[in-house]
Amino acid sequence: MYRFKKLLHVPTIKHTLAHHQTPALSLLARHLSTAAPPALGPTKPDQKPRMVVLGSGWGACRLMKEIDTKQYDIVCVSPRNHMVFTPLLASTCVGTLEFRSVAEPIGRIQPAISREPGSFFFLANCSAVDTQKHEVHCRTVTDGVQNLDPWDFKVSYDKLVIASGSEASTFGIKGVKEHAIFLREVHHAQEIRRKLLLNLMLSDVPGVSEEEKCRLLHVVVVGGGPTGVEFSGELSDFIMRDVRQGYAHVKDYIHVTLIEANEILSSFDDRLRTYATSHLTKAGVRLVRGIVKEVHPQKIVLTDGTDVPYGLLVWSTGVGPSPFVQALDLPKAPGGRIGVDEWLRVPSVPDVFSVGDCCGYLESTGKHVLPSLAQVAERQGKYMAHLLNVIGKAGGGRANAAQQIELGEPFVYKHLGSMATVGSYKALVDLRQSKEAKGVSMAGFVSWFIWRSAYLTRLVSWRNRLYVAVNWGTTFIFGRDINRI
Repeated sequence: MYRFKKLLHVPTIKHTLAHHQTPALSLLARHLSTAAPPALGPTKPDQKPRMVVLGSGWGACRLMKEIDTKQYDIVCVSPRNHMVFTPLLASTCVGTLEFRSVAEPIGRIQPAISREPGSFFFLANCSAVDTQKHEVHCRTVTDGVQNLDPWDFKVSYDKLVIASGSEASTFGIKGVKEHAIFLREVHHAQEIRRKLLLNLMLSDVPGVSEEEKCRLLHVVVVGGGPTGVEFSGELSDFIMRDVRQGYAHVKDYIHVTLIEANEILSSFDDRLRTYATSHLTKAGVRLVRGIVKEVHPQKIVLTDGTDVPYGLLVWSTGVGPSPFVQALDLPKAPGGRIGVDEWLRVPSVPDVFSVGDCCGYLESTGKHVLPSLAQVAERQGKYMAHLLNVIGKAGGGRANAAQQIELGEPFVYKHLGSMATVGSYKALVDLRQSKEAKGVSMAGFVSWFIWRSAYLTRLVSWRNRLYVAVNWGTTFIFGRDINRI
């Protein structure tokens, strides 16, 4: 481990030498620049097989939590060192919850990563997968060249699980990536909160015109799925309960517009959609049916030619495969995801599996691609842990050693239902397995209580459950925090 850490610092040495112009040091710097990247090499016979996990989302973290660390060493490669409890992320934007309440460190989810000598967490992005050599190519994530230059390294694997997730869909619309904020990571929620509070304070400064004040305090949400609706509901609560007290001079200027091309919450029961539409409208959220044509720094343009000025634009229109997934030389499912079979294996590639949003069933399986939901990824992660534990106990943990092992039952997904809050202590609960199936669907205060109870129990640790419960209690008593920190 010590030698590997020393190898990882080679680029830093190279960067330092580059600033010294003596002939000897220049020659050494050129040699380092052409040297092979450092690597965590193949496992030895006296070591446990190495399972490499790409990602730290729902599927990856459930897999790492359930895996038998007596059978495998675990190496997690991810650009973040924590898991985000995404269903509660919208609540952090307006101060209902603290940011740390929805983030769980990887080391707490799987302690072996912090304690075992053969297990590691690497803060890096995977750039390529070499299935012939059983290794992944990675590049470290740093804070930029002013602090530390990123460098490349390789990690050999016996078993590889690709759980790198997806990215927000922009549908190729001009200006979205430059001007909109996505709500998928903690830093997105922090950016939304900082910009929202900045606009509130700027709009109260003398000299701001009425037109500019209306633009600064106009929040536009694009996408009427659960994330967009929940954020709109949380924001309307924030406006009615906190902005009107803390920013009384501008309380009548701030408003929210939710733009959706079709129906909001399209996966929910028709009665629940009608309830959500009525409730959001009463709460002051303006619902607009339209399609965004392009995005400018201070306005968006719809396909019918309508200009919509904004001070804050939140984009929540679904997800698609990332450029990394698209670039992989692996079989693809419809939509560009990594193609897997009924056991979540990547066919024709030994020892490679995939779970979560980045994968989908191949057409040859005859199964539909599963939706990009947290519960799908989590259940796949649990199944994958069980599958790899079976393989490991049967002696198939090593590379190319599992061909003859019986895998057991294939993965089967059963939908547990959907929930979404719409603000003002109201929520929707739809427990049907599909839109055509019969089952429980309800809305109102009881649904809100069920929503909060369900998410409180689904949090990864007791630490986060305590954080969330305390945050909810203090917000109810004292209101939301409106500090811009």
